Amino acid sequence: MSIISLTTARSLALYAQGLLQPPAAPASKADVLATIRRIGALQIDTIHVVARSPYFSLWSRLGTYNPGWLDQLLAEGAIFEYWSHAASFLPIEDYPYYRRLMLDGRYRFWHSYHDWYFDHQEEVDAILAYVREHGAVKSADFERKDGRRGTWWNFKIEKDALIHWFTIGELMIARRENFQRVYDLRERVLPGWDDDGRVPGHEDTLRALALKSIAAMGIARPAWVADYFRLPKDAVKTCLTELKERGEIREVGVEGWAEPALIPAGSDLLLQEAMDGALQATTTTFLPPFDSLIWDRNRTRQLFHFDYVLECYLPVPKRVYGYFLLAILHRGELVGRLDAKANRQAGQFEVKALYLEEGIIPDDELVCAIAGALVRCAAWHRTPRIVVLKTVPDTLLPRLEQALASPLEAG
Repeated sequence: MSIISLTTARSLALYAQGLLQPPAAPASKADVLATIRRIGALQIDTIHVVARSPYFSLWSRLGTYNPGWLDQLLAEGAIFEYWSHAASFLPIEDYPYYRRLMLDGRYRFWHSYHDWYFDHQEEVDAILAYVREHGAVKSADFERKDGRRGTWWNFKIEKDALIHWFTIGELMIARRENFQRVYDLRERVLPGWDDDGRVPGHEDTLRALALKSIAAMGIARPAWVADYFRLPKDAVKTCLTELKERGEIREVGVEGWAEPALIPAGSDLLLQEAMDGALQATTTTFLPPFDSLIWDRNRTRQLFHFDYVLECYLPVPKRVYGYFLLAILHRGELVGRLDAKANRQAGQFEVKALYLEEGIIPDDELVCAIAGALVRCAAWHRTPRIVVLKTVPDTLLPRLEQALASPLEAG
C-alpha cells in the first residue's frame, strides 16, 4: 500500500474537483456541463449576498462564464434537479440512480414528505391533478393576491405539495425562472422515460454512487463517502467492502491518518504524478460555503486543517467572522476567509472583512494573488469597484489596497 503526504492527498482532491489550476481557456457552455459531471452534484442554495452557490461554485472553477448556461442546461435536459448532498443540479445520466432512490423511498427527504402526505392527501392530490391539467407551475402561482390566508389557496400547503411530488418523482423541475422552480410532470420533462429495464437495483445504485463520490473527491477516508451524496452510512460501509473486493477502489495510506484512504482503482497514474509533484496547485480563488470541496466540514478540517463554519445561521452575537463567508483557496491551501457582499446596483464589491488563518504569512505573492482573485470575482459580478473595510492582520489592508490599485499586480 502506497503512503502519501497530506499535500499529495490535497492535490488529488483539488484535481478531482477542478480546483488545482486556473482554467486554461475561456469557459464554454460545455465546460459548465463537464464541471457538473466532474463533481457529481452542484449544490443549490438561495442565499445570494454575493452570488447564489451553484453559480459561484462554477465561477470558482471556470472563471468568467455566462450564468445563463446553467439555466439552459436544465431546460435542455442535460442536467436535472433532485436531492443529493442537498438540493442539487445533477448530470442527467445519473437520473436512473436517483430514480431508484425515489422508487425505494429510502432517501433521507422521502420519509418526511411521505408521512406528511397522509395528513393532507386530498389537497396534495389536487395539486398533482392541477399540474396534469394546466401544465407547468411555480409555487408562487398558488399565492393568494388578497393578502388573506385560506385553507385551500394557502401558499405553504401548495409549496409543500409540489415538493412532495418532486421528492417522490412524479414532478420534475422543467426549468427555473428568476431562480424559481418550474414544476411539471415527469413524463413531460423526461419524455420517453420508462422505469422498466432502465432503473438499476438498489445495491447497484449504492455501489455506483459510492464509487462516484470517491472519484469526485479524488481521495476519501471511508467516513467521508456517505456524506457526499448523503447515502445511508451502514449501507455504504458494505458497498466499500464490495468495491474493494471487486478491485474498483483501492487503499492508500496518508501521513497522519490512522486509517487508509480510498482512491478509484484506475487512478494509479494520477497518483504517481501527484507523488512526483507533477500536480502543482497554482490557483487562487474563492469558494462559497456550499461548494463540494468544503461542504463536509469534517472533511475540510481533516484534509485542509481549516475549521469552516457558515455563520449566517448563527445569531449575530455568536458570529466570529461574518454573515456570509467565502473560503480563500490559494495554491492548495485554505488560507483564510472573507465576508463579502456584491452590490450590483452601486457596482461595488464590498469586503467587510478578510481574515487570514493563523500562521499564514501575507507575502507579496499571496497579497497579489488575493487581489487578482478579488478583481476577477468583482468583474464577473459586475461590481468592479472593490472596497475592503477590514483585514486580519490589519497590516494586510494597505498592501492589499495597493495591489488592487495596480492593474498589472491584481489582474
